[in-house]
This record gives sequence, structure tokens and C-alpha cells, in this order.
Amino acid sequence: MPDSSQPLRKLGFLTIGLFDPADPAAGHESTLRIIELGERLGFDSAWLRHRHLQFGISSPIAVMAAASQRTSRIELGTAVTPMGWENPLRLAEDLATVDLLAGGRINPGLSVGEPMHYDTVKHELYPDSAGLEDFSYARVERLARLIAGEPVREFSGKQGVVEEFSNRVEPHSSGLRERLWYGAASRKSAIWAGAHGFHLLSSSVIFADTNQEPSFARIQQSQIRAYREAAAASVPAHGPARVSQGLVVIPTDTASAEQREKYQRYVDERTPRTRAPHGPKGMLFAPDLIGTSDQIAEQLYAHAGFLEVDEVAFALPFSFVREDYVQILTDMATRLGPALGWTPAG
Repeated sequence: MPDSSQPLRKLGFLTIGLFDPADPAAGHESTLRIIELGERLGFDSAWLRHRHLQFGISSPIAVMAAASQRTSRIELGTAVTPMGWENPLRLAEDLATVDLLAGGRINPGLSVGEPMHYDTVKHELYPDSAGLEDFSYARVERLARLIAGEPVREFSGKQGVVEEFSNRVEPHSSGLRERLWYGAASRKSAIWAGAHGFHLLSSSVIFADTNQEPSFARIQQSQIRAYREAAAASVPAHGPARVSQGLVVIPTDTASAEQREKYQRYVDERTPRTRAPHGPKGMLFAPDLIGTSDQIAEQLYAHAGFLEVDEVAFALPFSFVREDYVQILTDMATRLGPALGWTPAG
């Protein structure tokens, strides 16, 4: 196995938090227990996917609040919260509240753009302003300003006997603005994130530039490098620019024969989509990585995108059961992480 020039500094995982619609509480409880397990295993972070009108976590902020009371160290993030569904002022209040409850462990990951299947939900989401809503970068910039404590209005002070008002979002959580991430899949978005003081979440889905060779790893590498250049050139500087990679990784070291067979079927079903770009934007999917931890480490050290980062949030497969996730996370923490030079936290 080739040596890494830089040991993996932070190891995290990402879960979608699926549940049975007939018994949604059990799925949410399972997600919380997985996060607790992650802390015990020494993971640095746990990230929640955001899913609306699906059988996955629709309110990761609420789940993070619950997880914050059942853990003490592990960082908690969203990957990602689509801003098209959110009111930036209200979201700023919720994020700051949970960050204070968590002791400054929240890492909100964000994205912009029109909500998925917008035509089917706009009559309920924005009944009076569906055609006027701004789904551009300005929406996430507004959230960042509000989280940073910039004034919302001029009015503040005491009114009457007991009412006292602030001119900024309350509560204010110092340091939260410096922990905002942006989920970028294109070079343009990566550059924007770097120039505007966001950390970069680079996942298993990216978009190629025009005439760019459809090599996922090389494109991801070029986007990360463009992000770092933009972050270094930003004025004023926003502090260290962090990048996290989020590939789907399935170690099989301690998996049973039945689990290995199921995992391989999952990967085989998804592999054909990775062989060519999709749609007018040239969307590319990364191949899932499966095998022993040594085999996966070797593949990662040959991955141009991975060689650009020193922290990851490996994505858990979507449709497995709790026993599978326990095995996968345990192998990640006890075998794959150390093979990448990582040391468990705490």
C-alpha cells in the first residue's frame, strides 16, 4: 500500500436516517444510537442528510439537538440543508440554539438552488411568493450574516415593563459562523464557497465543466484546488479553509458472508451509473468503495480527490439495517481509519 504524505486528521460519517413510515420513531431512535456509537468509537463527526417529503430525516436540526444531549464530544453536522426550503432568519435562530445546547459542536452544511420537484410543493411552501423567491447564493449569504450577529433591524431595547428586544438574531452563538460549510458539486460553487468564508463539503456527486474529461477523481481534485485558491485570495481572510470528502465506503473486514453478499449487490446495482455523465449538466457519481480496509485504503491513496483532503465524512449506504451500520462503523474506526493514519478521538 502506498504511503500517504499526510495522515487522515478527522474521520466522520454521514447517514440518511431512514425510517419505516408506519413506525418513524424507531428509525429516529436508531439514528441517535448510531451517533452515540460513533462517539464511543472515536469518530470526530457525524453528519445527517436532509430529506423533505421522504422517509429520511426532514429535521436534522431537531435530531442534532437530541444527539447533543446524548453525546459530549462528537461534532454534529448537516450534509446538506437545502436553503430553498428555509427561512434564513428562523434557521439562524434554530442553529444557534442547538449549537449552544451542543457546546459549540454544530457544523451546518448548506446548499442553494430551487427545491427538488418545486412545482409539486411550491403551493404549500411559498403560496404567495413562489415566483418571487430568491434561491441564489444570496439566500445562504443572508443566513451567514444573521448567524454572525449582524443587525436584523434598527429597533432594540426595552419596551414596557418586561419586554426587551434585540436587533440581532438571538441567541447568538459565537464561533458558529466559522463552522458553516457549503456543499459544492461544481467548480463555480467551490470557488464561491472559498471566496465567501465557507468550508467545503465535496461529496460523491459532482458536475464536470464543459470539455472536462469525465474522471470523477480528477474533477474533484480540480474543484478542491480551485476552492483553496479562492479561499486563500479572499479579502478579508476567513481563517483556515477546511475540505471534507464524502465517498460511500463499505469495509467488509468483520462482515458476515451474508452481509458481504448484500453489500456487493448494493454496489453492483449502483456501479453502472458511475460510468458516464448524466443529464445536461454532466452529473458524475463516484464509485462506491467496498472491500477490506486495506483494499479500500489502497483505492483511496490512488484517488486524486482523497489526496487533497485530511478529513472525510464517509457516507453510509442508504438501505441497510442497524446491525450492518454497527459493523461498517466499527470496521471504519478500528481498521480503515488507522490504515489511513487516523487516531480515534477522546
